Amino acid sequence: MDLTEKEAMFRDILLQIIVFLLFVFTFLYLYGIPQSLFHKFRYRTKSSATQSKLHFVKAAQLLDRARSSKSLTGTTAAAGLAEEALTEADLAISLNPKDAAPYLLKAMALEFQGFRTSALESIDMALSPLAAKSLEESERGDALLKRAELKKAMKAESVVEEDLTQVVKLNPGNVKGWFLLGEWYEGKKMEDEAKKAYEKVLELEPELRVAKEALKRLGSGSSS
Repeated sequence: MDLTEKEAMFRDILLQIIVFLLFVFTFLYLYGIPQSLFHKFRYRTKSSATQSKLHFVKAAQLLDRARSSKSLTGTTAAAGLAEEALTEADLAISLNPKDAAPYLLKAMALEFQGFRTSALESIDMALSPLAAKSLEESERGDALLKRAELKKAMKAESVVEEDLTQVVKLNPGNVKGWFLLGEWYEGKKMEDEAKKAYEKVLELEPELRVAKEALKRLGSGSSS
């Protein structure tokens, strides 16, 4: 068999393969198989998101009960409820890992149990590229504020200023964000920046006594 015959045979085989594939795809298209698979996938995705929200709601209810229970019946019952809330939050995450809300709820449950480092990790996941797209700007600001509070409480202030600056940038009306930023600047002996932050607090909440006292402490304004 010479080279020309081999090339002709190869072309014939290739043509047969193409014809066969066209036949298969035509058959699948006519019977709606690709569409049915696509709709089935969409249904499963939608179902997972719905189930995730149900677990999220249950987790939120359990955490609320844990907080109420702690003040009424003590820590034992509250700890059990918080652990259940954590389990439900984990289930919500497993079903829809791109939703930031369950990560934030998990962080609150972990903080309630005293696990601040783990709570920070959960907030970091909520703010990661995987989940952050699901957050509105105000929600992202709230998450950053919570992370800054935890960092400050743990004396791990590496990103506190950055987070708080982002908080007030995303939501200029966030009184707590401005006040914490003022406290952070004051603690770092950055008095001019601290005064500006406290003054912004008083623009938003003119009667907020702690902000007035802070300005008086820095030699500006009065506590009246």
